[in-house]
Amino acid sequence: MILKTASLPEIILSVVQRKGTEPPFSGEYDDFEASGTYLCRQCGLALFRSRHKFHSGCGWPGFDEEIQASVTRKIDKDGLRTEIVCSRCNAHLGHVFTGEKFTAKDTRHCVNSLSLDFVSDMNVNDTEEAIFAAGCFWGVEYYFNQLQGVLKTEVGYTGGHKLNPDYQDVCNGASGHYEAIRVVYDPEKISYEALSKYFFEIHDPTQANGQGPDIGEQYLSVIFYYDEQQKQISQKLMHQLEELGYRLTTRLLPVSVFWRAETIHQDYYEKTGNHPYCHRYQKKFKG
Repeated sequence: MILKTASLPEIILSVVQRKGTEPPFSGEYDDFEASGTYLCRQCGLALFRSRHKFHSGCGWPGFDEEIQASVTRKIDKDGLRTEIVCSRCNAHLGHVFTGEKFTAKDTRHCVNSLSLDFVSDMNVNDTEEAIFAAGCFWGVEYYFNQLQGVLKTEVGYTGGHKLNPDYQDVCNGASGHYEAIRVVYDPEKISYEALSKYFFEIHDPTQANGQGPDIGEQYLSVIFYYDEQQKQISQKLMHQLEELGYRLTTRLLPVSVFWRAETIHQDYYEKTGNHPYCHRYQKKFKG
């Protein structure tokens, strides 16, 4: 299990760790109908399936059933309501109510969208996460979306000093961030090591001033590790490439806050029908 607290913006931490509540009708998943699985945003555990989601009109996502053993109920500190938390990491999700007769199960898990992540997989039970920077995030996302076992990608900005940067902040170097990608994956289908090998093979980790024709600090090659295991795997792969003669410029940094990029940048090549101009796959590892 990876706890993602180091990469979560304050708005999410205020809910999952300090039991806050997002404003009604403001959440990403309130009016959301896609088929798949809702995960704990803090640890990636599968919590709810989309077939159990319904509209209550209250302004927050509602579910009438949780995945078995994934959600724990507690008496709220107000002594009146029943709080629900992730059974594994204790992240605050919201509250559960009965007696309202919205569905035949007469149960409403009222959940903050900020406590959730969503993947288009109806069967996944657990997930892990990786964060990489390898030049323009449009191309990096294009390639990672082709991997079996990758459940979700999200492009954004990380490693800088400005709160909630936008694309212009990052492009003009004012924020110190890298263009990066967040990869949510099923560890039963693909490993962190396989993801990291692929990262090295879809860009040039020896270029020191950017990636391809994109020049600037925001386009540098970086692996952001969540824990010691990810760090050691990355170091091992870097050593293998150096033994093969590659003079790597890839940086290895601890995870910092990941700011989701503007909607226009998400799945950019899928939306436009274009193809990456500064990324290509090239096998680098032996075997």
